[in-house]
Amino acid sequence: MAASYGLLVFRLNIPNKLIFLSKCRSLHSSGTLKLSPAVSYVQIRNSSDAKFKILPLDPIDHHEEKFDKILIANRGEIACRIIRTCRQMGIKTVAIHSDVDTTALHVKMADEAYCLGPAPTNKSYLNVNAILDVIQKSSTQAVHPGYGFLSENMDFAQKLENLGIVFIGPNWKSIAAMGDKIESKRIAAKARVNTIPGFDGVVQTPEECVKIAQEIGYPVMIKASAGGGGKGMRIAWNDKEAMEGFRFSSQEAQSSFGDDRLLVEKFVDNPRHIEIQVLCDKFGNGIYLNERECSIQRRNQKVIEEAPSTFVDEKLRKAMGEQAVALAKAVGYDSAGTVEFLVDSKKNFYFLEMNTRLQVEHPITECITGVDLVQQMIRVAKGHKLKIKQTDVGINGWAIESRVYAEDPYKNFGLPSVGRLYKYIEPTYIPNVRCDSGIQEGSEISIFYDPMICKLITYGPTRDATISSMINALDAYVIRGVSHNIPLLRDIMTEENFVKGNLSTKYLYEVYPDGFHGKQLSEKELEHLASLCGCIFVRHETRSAHFLNQPQPPLESTLPAGWNLIAEINGRNVELLVSERKQIFEVTVNGKIITIPGDILLSSPVLETTIGGEPYTCQLIKHDGAGNLRIRFGGTTFSVRVLTEVAAEYERIMPQKPAKDVSKVVSAPMPGLLKSIACKVGDTVVEGQEVCVIEAMKMQNSLAIGTTGKVKTVHCKEGEAVEEDQIIIELE
Repeated sequence: MAASYGLLVFRLNIPNKLIFLSKCRSLHSSGTLKLSPAVSYVQIRNSSDAKFKILPLDPIDHHEEKFDKILIANRGEIACRIIRTCRQMGIKTVAIHSDVDTTALHVKMADEAYCLGPAPTNKSYLNVNAILDVIQKSSTQAVHPGYGFLSENMDFAQKLENLGIVFIGPNWKSIAAMGDKIESKRIAAKARVNTIPGFDGVVQTPEECVKIAQEIGYPVMIKASAGGGGKGMRIAWNDKEAMEGFRFSSQEAQSSFGDDRLLVEKFVDNPRHIEIQVLCDKFGNGIYLNERECSIQRRNQKVIEEAPSTFVDEKLRKAMGEQAVALAKAVGYDSAGTVEFLVDSKKNFYFLEMNTRLQVEHPITECITGVDLVQQMIRVAKGHKLKIKQTDVGINGWAIESRVYAEDPYKNFGLPSVGRLYKYIEPTYIPNVRCDSGIQEGSEISIFYDPMICKLITYGPTRDATISSMINALDAYVIRGVSHNIPLLRDIMTEENFVKGNLSTKYLYEVYPDGFHGKQLSEKELEHLASLCGCIFVRHETRSAHFLNQPQPPLESTLPAGWNLIAEINGRNVELLVSERKQIFEVTVNGKIITIPGDILLSSPVLETTIGGEPYTCQLIKHDGAGNLRIRFGGTTFSVRVLTEVAAEYERIMPQKPAKDVSKVVSAPMPGLLKSIACKVGDTVVEGQEVCVIEAMKMQNSLAIGTTGKVKTVHCKEGEAVEEDQIIIELE
């Protein structure tokens, strides 16, 4: 049967709710959905037909012996995710928290909760003595560390063991062996795992770092020996960058892990980052649960992951999986863990590191295998054997995870944002969507912790169907109060290279060489957005004229039959003629008539409509009544001005406000802590010189001056907290 494009219509059991779920698809006789070249949408209104079933490979056995109570030594989404599985298993949970997390979601979800101290991590979530006190007070039997914080801390695991408390993770000897990147490379080589050439030892000084880098050959990767998650990692292409990389990486490593040791290794240029999930028990059994593609990164931190990888074939999967299990068995590993590899274009793969913990992106593995990794970690820690064999593990469909961060994606692909979420609605009503989050409406994103809002996961029978669900989930995700990276995530989902699966760790920098600037509207999309904004303007004007809270007030003779408007979008003026007949808007733009349903609800956080017969899911974020709109369209938020012809004429003769000269000031690009200031009043600084360093969410950010001059004022002191756009240094 030949492929054809059309509208797939289903029903969803949500009254009066239309969910626009996927881009236009071609439906073949095989039932496979594929992306069409057309940039239009599909409505899916039936959850029963659209729902993709995840089959559990090892369902919970309530007759199996289990822990009575588990403490989660973490916060946020991972703490909430662990609590959910514990509830399903019938296990009570204990939460810990800092004073600023008193009302956090994980605290509310747990059966018990205890405050550890102030917000800084070394006084709360990294305060081992305080956590041990809570363990004794709560009569906890076991501790799940999640990821980050103490999850790979050998001393913490050993202290728990000495107290007779079970650490839900690998034994401390495995953590010691694999948590240290230098030692892990040596063990990997002995286990005949492919390794990257590099310096086999700890780098002591910046000068030694440069010498080693020269011997290995640029480019090199400078990274923290202890820890992961992109913290304490820098790529150096020359001697200067090696010196700077040593300084910043050691500072970040000390701040994040309490260990500033570094190593240097060859940087494999333009590789894919592919990791293998392993699962082992205490009886020598080990399996691998396929791979995850994690190549889309910024600053060595993952942005989007998927499972399986479009690049990995069965032969490569088997080879990587067997090496990963061999490495785990070589250190007596007995929990869930991840072995990370770099893979070049010829499918040569090299061991990168082993994460001896639960990975952030573990949900996509759960979606395609049906294995609850938290459940398995708890079972293994209790002393049960794995019931799953390697031959049981298959690949059921596809899964993608988008990391939704409180970040401004227009600043270096994501500088942190802080604030309170005054409106927050997750798109969980859309089929095949999973949201792993630790926040709710009213939650605050602070400078002290990771800026992650949610792990948004979609899954389906094919990669195309999964991308479709992700597109629509991102469009319907309502987040107000902080900047977020949904515009970038949404744009990637329709980007040609991503759709084709052409990925590498350079993806973001190759696709967006000048940085991310939001969705680039086609002429058709520009007309559609302008038309929608014109209709919103008219709807607001007609409602205001009646002073009634009615969605569709009748037009009267006091209002014009047609509205001549001008919509300003991205420096473009689009002329519109808007009229309403029989509850349908007709918009004339560039000689074409575009129809839009008249049932526009200005109060709805998600605006689902059709424009010229094509379904769209948009969000009207702000409308001040004077024609100034902020609207999310295609994932990106656009500022649009809608003016009448008379108002536009007045606008043209208004004097322009002169632009400010910002070259003589250094302002904070994000909220954070001022770690150092490299100048004082009266000093002469030159263009491009580093003048201060800001730490935000454990990442060091160097700030440089934009011109040469003499320092007039230093407005802040080292150790102070600064707000976004706050002026730190000013020149004469």
